Amino acid sequence: MRITWPEFQTWISTLFSRLPAGNHAAPSSKSRQAELEKYEGFFRASFIYLFESDHQLLRFASNLFNDLLLEDARTWQEPVHFILQLKGKLKQEIENAALPPLPDLKEAGESVESLYMTGWKVLFPEGREILLNKKKAEQDLLRKRKITLHKPNPAPLENPAREILFTSNVLLRPPLDNHSELPENIQKVVDRHRNAAQQFWYDHPIPLDAPAQNNEILYGLNGLEQMMAFEKQRGTVGSGQRLTCVLSCSVTHSYLHQVAKSYVQYLMARHGTFENLDLYLFTETDCRKIISKILKPAAERYLQITDEEFLVFGVDGEYGRHYTFLKAIAALWQVLIDPQIKATFKIDLDQVFPQETLVRETGHSALELFKTPLWGAYGRDFKQRDVQLGMIAGALVNASDIEKSLFTPDVPFPQGPERSEEFVFFSRLPQALSTSVEMMTRYDHPPLDGRKQCLQRIHVTGGTNGILVESLFAHHPFTPSFMGRAEDQAFILSVFNGKEPLLRYVHQPGLIMRHDKHLFAQKAIKAAENGKIIGDYVRMLYFSAYARMVDPDLSAVKEELAPFTGSFISAIPATIVTLRFIFKGLEKVHKESADQIMEYIQTGAKRLKTAMEFTEGNPSPLQKQFEKEKRSWKRYYQTLQALADALERDDEFAVRIKNTAQNMVRNAQLHAVKT
Repeated sequence: MRITWPEFQTWISTLFSRLPAGNHAAPSSKSRQAELEKYEGFFRASFIYLFESDHQLLRFASNLFNDLLLEDARTWQEPVHFILQLKGKLKQEIENAALPPLPDLKEAGESVESLYMTGWKVLFPEGREILLNKKKAEQDLLRKRKITLHKPNPAPLENPAREILFTSNVLLRPPLDNHSELPENIQKVVDRHRNAAQQFWYDHPIPLDAPAQNNEILYGLNGLEQMMAFEKQRGTVGSGQRLTCVLSCSVTHSYLHQVAKSYVQYLMARHGTFENLDLYLFTETDCRKIISKILKPAAERYLQITDEEFLVFGVDGEYGRHYTFLKAIAALWQVLIDPQIKATFKIDLDQVFPQETLVRETGHSALELFKTPLWGAYGRDFKQRDVQLGMIAGALVNASDIEKSLFTPDVPFPQGPERSEEFVFFSRLPQALSTSVEMMTRYDHPPLDGRKQCLQRIHVTGGTNGILVESLFAHHPFTPSFMGRAEDQAFILSVFNGKEPLLRYVHQPGLIMRHDKHLFAQKAIKAAENGKIIGDYVRMLYFSAYARMVDPDLSAVKEELAPFTGSFISAIPATIVTLRFIFKGLEKVHKESADQIMEYIQTGAKRLKTAMEFTEGNPSPLQKQFEKEKRSWKRYYQTLQALADALERDDEFAVRIKNTAQNMVRNAQLHAVKT
């Protein structure tokens, strides 16, 4: 039996009127500054307009919206209109969704816990199941992730420093200080574009004026340099060996294209002392040159494809675009630059390998952990499907926790929700469960011993994961370019229901990097906070729509990806996101400045409206974009395979393409020796 919209409105209104911060009466002006009262009024009026039926309250909401528009139509028009057009969307979503019966709130009791647990039957069922029986949830997750091994990789990596192309992403934003001390050519460009609009949002992009001690580029590369120095002292690699690392460079504002490469080169000249690394930086401009001079000519020559622009190959845009580039570049590197490359592994630049701790607690250094025959092994999953573990996943430990143990989860298990938004959706709960079970498990007892059984991973982090080049060619995995959050977890969805053996991640115990972002990037993290929060809401909209393309039976996909990744797949994503947006806004009113709150309102309205429109229709723009990108990535790998075959024949055209590629790579190299 379907739930009607009036039934749902009444149920939501009653539920949140009984939870903390859930009183939706008109706000009093006696205890609040006029500026903040206006923002609180907007969020409360939004809830009333969408979920209340009382005529007096609805009149209050209508009057408040009108007052805001009369006071400053330019500021408030987009946020108010966003809310006004939501009611029809939410009504359609609720009445079309297969939801469980709405639980009777009269039987819920009066305690906060009993109320949100009752609400979670509809809004957040995976969270409810975890809190009801944590031990059972852990056992169920472990069962779903076990792989029965059939055959190890017969040719595991022997020299990871030589065979792995390490990658990372450089994310740049304008200076935080108007009086930054940058080279004159860079400062002039920044000054000309101070009022430019932001196009893309990242968790903590590097401000151009970040001091050296707080600069993520230098921090991460110094960590990689020290990792290699340790390996040389240990005798894992030769004294003259260098690690190859490819960096993508993405920007929040398009004008930064003009200065991105010169900025990184300036950093290298001023602070770079990397004696163990060969570094290469690729901007969007570099990628366009690769397309025009390598990919398109080769596709036309060997595949007779003339209508492919290969625009998926690049680094600007949402996280998904540069994330896939940093995987796909390894295939090009193997064919045209260095045939010894067998795999790629991505790190984030706020992470380092804690070598001494790794050796002390696992018996292996970082590079030694990559030699496992599990990477590339074959087995069978809990549904008796054949899988190949062509991808590898590690984990993170917080810098503040590493003294306890390398195997300390970086997301501790929370007691329960405390804030109003968390009564709607509490992602830390499934994230903590997944972190504990998927990321911290060790192969120290049979049959889960790494020989008969191992674990596959669904929940992975953006750094500390890799893929074999042969798996890239066999499966063509990618993250769609529209994914702005959880690009790492979206990657597997592109091949989730492919042909067996299915491509999957192997969990490698002990492959753990120390996460240090809070030691040096606090200012950048704070500056990006609103963008990250809104990105999390967009993530739910996109993951829910994306999962429906993987399998129309949303519950089946959600169940297999549960607890953490699956929690962002919802039958009513727009409703959940709207509630989260409103209640997070009410939280912000009580603790943030007027500028921060207004940024949240305006950015949220703009991005959520765009995201909702992108997921609507049959087929939706999202589905059309996914299919287009899937076809394009297939052609990318077909083109590289054709080039590889032609080079085997010493084809003259292919040799010229290879020479062109090698010249491009030489031009992309960063000369990281301080002058």
